[in-house]
Amino acid sequence: MKTSNTLTGLTVILIGVVFLLMNFDLIDIDFYYLWPLFILITGLIFEISYFTNRKNPGLLVPGGILITISLLFFANIFTNWNLMGSLWPIFPLAVAIGLFQLYLFGGRDKGVLISSLIIGGFSIIALSFTLLTIDFGLLLPIALIVLGIMVIFKK
Repeated sequence: MKTSNTLTGLTVILIGVVFLLMNFDLIDIDFYYLWPLFILITGLIFEISYFTNRKNPGLLVPGGILITISLLFFANIFTNWNLMGSLWPIFPLAVAIGLFQLYLFGGRDKGVLISSLIIGGFSIIALSFTLLTIDFGLLLPIALIVLGIMVIFKK
């Protein structure tokens, strides 16, 4: 019996037991706070599926994306969605995380690494703008001046 099939089956059974206990009013769970668990569990299944047999590193891309997005949703649920306007760059960051995992465990393809770094870099920069409220009007001219100096002194 495959470990990934066992894990998937046990997860489905656990979810079924929880729903059954809720129907008999033995437990009271507010799914407003827990719905991202379905996304998290799906992402973990992708990750565990890869790490149990190490045959298809492509499983890490959706795994990394889903786990990152589920954590974003949990953060927003517990802050009444007040942070979503600032945390939107985590969506492309999730893609960068999935691609970076593919790079690490899937043969070290430089194209995958470059894609991951470009998307991740954009996400980090956008996240810093939204969280730190950096004045883009001031940052852009400074960045252009630094870039110009680098071009002039490039060997």
